[in-house]
Amino acid sequence: MYQYTEFDKQFVRARAAQFRDQLDRNLAGKLSDDEFRPLRLQNGWYVQRHAPMLRVAVPYGELSSVQLRQLAKISREYDRSYAHFTTRQNLQYNWIPLTKSADVMDQLAAVNMHGIQTSGNCIRNITSDALVGVAADEIIDARPYCEVIRQWSTLHPEFAFLPRKFKIAVNGAKEDRAATYWHDIGLHLRFNDAGEVGFKVLVGGGMGRTPITASVISEFIPWQQILIYIEAIVRVYNRYGRRDNMYKARIKILVKAEGQKFFDQVEEEFKQILTRDVDGASHTIPQSELDRVSASFVQPAGVVAHDAAGNGAPADVPVAFTKWLERNTHAHKVKGYKAVTLSLKRVGLPPGDATDDQMDKAAGLADQFSQGELRVTHDQNLLLPWVREEDLYALWEAAKAATFAAPNIGLLSDMIACPGGDFCALANARSIPIANELIERYQDLDELYDIGDIDLHISGCINSCGHHHSGHIGILGVDKDGTEWYQVTLGGSDGSSHAPVSAVGKVIGPSFAADEVTDVIEAVIETYRGQRAANEKFIDTVTRVGLDPFKTAANAVRRSTAKKAA
Repeated sequence: MYQYTEFDKQFVRARAAQFRDQLDRNLAGKLSDDEFRPLRLQNGWYVQRHAPMLRVAVPYGELSSVQLRQLAKISREYDRSYAHFTTRQNLQYNWIPLTKSADVMDQLAAVNMHGIQTSGNCIRNITSDALVGVAADEIIDARPYCEVIRQWSTLHPEFAFLPRKFKIAVNGAKEDRAATYWHDIGLHLRFNDAGEVGFKVLVGGGMGRTPITASVISEFIPWQQILIYIEAIVRVYNRYGRRDNMYKARIKILVKAEGQKFFDQVEEEFKQILTRDVDGASHTIPQSELDRVSASFVQPAGVVAHDAAGNGAPADVPVAFTKWLERNTHAHKVKGYKAVTLSLKRVGLPPGDATDDQMDKAAGLADQFSQGELRVTHDQNLLLPWVREEDLYALWEAAKAATFAAPNIGLLSDMIACPGGDFCALANARSIPIANELIERYQDLDELYDIGDIDLHISGCINSCGHHHSGHIGILGVDKDGTEWYQVTLGGSDGSSHAPVSAVGKVIGPSFAADEVTDVIEAVIETYRGQRAANEKFIDTVTRVGLDPFKTAANAVRRSTAKKAA
């Protein structure tokens, strides 16, 4: 993990002190709510439906056990003893009083954490593959580059007030597990024919009202120049992006409208920075700086490649352990090790939620089995990156006791869901009850394994925090005259190995009432089971047979909306 220097620590503490001053002035009436709003937003503080919400940055998903224990402590002392892990590898609290917000910022700063730029019209948290640094298919470790981009973009004075929020994802593996085509900028680390390291650059992806997958703007930018190229993209966006309509303000709209003209302007801006800007070339990353940052991402001293002597299981191996090995453990770049996902998808808690006790237990598992390190995944789970194969059975037993051992990773119940209308002021409908109903209905492991790999994503509104557009099955909450309705889409993809080409899901008909949704999903699943070829995944069956059989099955289970649909 990146080791904060004394400068880094002072920077985060100074930011917390600055926020305290801003809060004090706001509470004293010396700084109006309108003036305070952009300041609190760029420190991660929203005002939601019932209470303030804080979004804490977890850059590229890396988290230490010390930090996780502090997050648990904050949830216990300032919130309601739980927190929510998001699709962008952040953590959110939903009930912290704004009067206590500066105290919380100090608590975060004490463990080198913050909410800087987790909101606002700026460059947000830099994300990556949760397996970054340990994936068996990794080409280049993306973490040093993520960290350099994070440091460069943090409080960047030119990009503090962009037309709209801006998100960057970086991938260094063969498989795209970072959903890069769904970001404002997606970066793929690669080697060129000369063996030099650089980036394939994508631009203009995003969800929301106008879902668009990104376009390739450059096949190769040398790593030394990537900050300058990002700067060129964001400058052109900052100059020409719309500010008159927030729904048309994202870079995806500009890229779609301008096409090649946008690309040409970026290339021209890139050249101008290098040749004409005062000190423009100083943003070229020197080898010494990359080496400095990379030194934090070396293999932990306790990790030693070896021939594993089994997995610690008894002779009579439990079936549940075998299933867990299949679903929750992942190939590792270091011989004798596995990466292990701790599932946060279980009956009784919303997807991605963890109580203070569970966070403490996850920190303990990290200390015992994973060199004190964890990752937050895009799919709202936690991951242990450094597990010895010999310890897998002991870890499984400990994870089972802590409610983390559901062997469902990549299956239907391993769904993504935003907090929805239970918390979010923007939401049109609730996500959590729908998610809970589906998790409860699909508890039979044999049935889940028969259904196989499937991504189900739920959003409470068109802002798409639950990434419904990229779900093989997507569920979108909509409001009709104060009533919760839900639109269902099929065939979306985030670009991972399930369906390597990123795609936008297609709507299968008029919206459904809340009490119909679970039956609709079951009808869709049963249609797949009836239509699939041997060993065919859900997404492949949808692509092959088209939407009509699924539409017919979904409409057949309408009750409340039967007349509306007719």
